Amino acid sequence: MAQIAEIENLIVDDLVKGMPGGVDPFPLREVGAKGWNILAEDLPLPVAVLKRSALFHNGRWMADFLKLSGAVIAPHGKTTMSPQLFDRQLADGAWAITLATVHQIQVARHFGVDRIVLANQLVGRQAIRYVLDELARDPGFEFYCLVDSVDGVEILARAARAHPVARPLNVLLEGGTFGGRTGCRDQATALEVARAVAAAAPDLALRGVEGFEGLIHGKTDAEQDQMVSEFVAFLAGIAGACAREGLFADGPVLLSAGGSAFYDLVVDGFGRAEIGRETILLTRSGCYLTHDSALYKDFFARLETRTPAVAQLGEGLKPALQLWAYVQSRPEAEKTVLTLGRRDASFDAGPPVPELWFRPGTHARPTPFGDGCKVTELNDQHTHMTVPAESPLAVGDMVAFGVSHPCTTFDKWQYMFIVDDNYRVVSAIRTFF
Repeated sequence: MAQIAEIENLIVDDLVKGMPGGVDPFPLREVGAKGWNILAEDLPLPVAVLKRSALFHNGRWMADFLKLSGAVIAPHGKTTMSPQLFDRQLADGAWAITLATVHQIQVARHFGVDRIVLANQLVGRQAIRYVLDELARDPGFEFYCLVDSVDGVEILARAARAHPVARPLNVLLEGGTFGGRTGCRDQATALEVARAVAAAAPDLALRGVEGFEGLIHGKTDAEQDQMVSEFVAFLAGIAGACAREGLFADGPVLLSAGGSAFYDLVVDGFGRAEIGRETILLTRSGCYLTHDSALYKDFFARLETRTPAVAQLGEGLKPALQLWAYVQSRPEAEKTVLTLGRRDASFDAGPPVPELWFRPGTHARPTPFGDGCKVTELNDQHTHMTVPAESPLAVGDMVAFGVSHPCTTFDKWQYMFIVDDNYRVVSAIRTFF
């Protein structure tokens, strides 16, 4: 992805959220040479940072997990929408990048991603035209999209016939759950769609079976795990039925599911599939690289319990994403208000998690929070946090927050700084939402 240099050459200034006022415009590649440090108050808060050591650790951990499981990964790019992080993931051995919309495909293609899984149906004249144009323009571009209806198959087939690209459009048959999102709800419907794809050859090619287990909920953790395993078995059953009818195109059969919470159950379930063909087990976790401090932290603890073999991989995933803010008011003994809000942090899967506090000019290192500190409310630009009455937290102190569900924090920041373990800025990423 040589085009990453284009991002490094972008000129940034104090119009960028997180940049100090009055800074002269400079190329992004020079940010690490500024000598800025979060703890030295060189940057205005709030500011979003990624810890370099955690990014490196998480990438290595996932590579080791994939080696252990025999799977490959196409991380979901919609989590970060950062081509620089895509580049890091591909360098770590990612098989492809997963995306969800045509805009995301356009960004990834602009920055040189040559294998993309669209974990969605490809619909609409402009979206289909763009993908077919890219396939015709670049013989090295490999693309997969989903189908879950005969109508969808016919739309793609008509477009491919009208815009021949000398190779078929690769599709994955999507299975779904009742009351869930997209996907065929039963094997009979799935086979009907698969037969339509096979009949549309050579314009379309059925390359595998896919589903998304991340929205499956149970009354208990054990029930949820069981439901996810049953869903993966359902997908494997569809794949087996398609194989018996000879509906798959030549080449390995892709078996894919994609959340960041159950990839151990996915690779285990697909590993049991009886396809009678060479298969590729493809997981699509998007959140592993940055992890988080609540939702996926809890899911990962469950993964470690379910799959004891991961203990041999050493320390698990670490939160890489932090948001720093100032205490701006302590109007009550047990209440603080900070300079962070909905415009800065995710709140769809729980509020930010207070992790560290730091008093400039006094502390040598950030101090972990004790019990009793909790975010209770977010406004657009304010965080309400309860603290024990005896807490020393004061106006002007700095607080580092972890997040729950990193996806909806990334989309609030056009740039994020990458810091070392001493919070010195070493580089920065650009996002494209």
